[in-house]
Amino acid sequence: MTTVLQIDSSPLDEDSVSRQLTREFVERLRAGETGARVIHRDLGGSDLPHLTRNAIGALRGGQAANDEQQAAATRSDALLAELEAADIIVIGSPMYNFGITSQLKAWFDHVLRPGKTFRYTEKGPEGLLKGKRAVVIESRGGIYSQGPYAAVDHQEPHLRTLLGFMGVTDVQFVHAEGLGMGPESRERGLATARAAIDQAVTRDLAA
Repeated sequence: MTTVLQIDSSPLDEDSVSRQLTREFVERLRAGETGARVIHRDLGGSDLPHLTRNAIGALRGGQAANDEQQAAATRSDALLAELEAADIIVIGSPMYNFGITSQLKAWFDHVLRPGKTFRYTEKGPEGLLKGKRAVVIESRGGIYSQGPYAAVDHQEPHLRTLLGFMGVTDVQFVHAEGLGMGPESRERGLATARAAIDQAVTRDLAA
């Protein structure tokens, strides 16, 4: 049975394209594998805090010395349990100011933990979550996967680095681009993204 961790990071609700597309991915996968288990982590509507000095102390291997540190460790452990249980990680990531949302960055800050998702060795850092697959659905108002604005895409390279640092190197990026460039461009962007989602689901069902 496949376990999917669906992560939505847009603060928007039904107006969010990335949410719509992650939902379509999960629905397609469930239609092909009725026993698939889905864990949904909604970061956009959550109160996941940014790291504080106390939280950093708890997440970097130290013993919790106060209530705030204990709460940070408990919160991180819960997020890690979801991540470790997943075979496929589906991330909905809208581009905000050329990068990822602060909500998604906070999630990575809570799960990138030494001894849990990576470790340092004599040969350098090693990711500990090998064998997982990620599908990242990116929604963007402009076009950043190619052309003159590719140089300011700080979203996809960042996500590839963060996932790879944890050992998740099998990553497929789905682009819904040009969404803010008029109705025709929006429809083309959505059609391209849906075709890529079809391809991704077909691969996962065949695995």
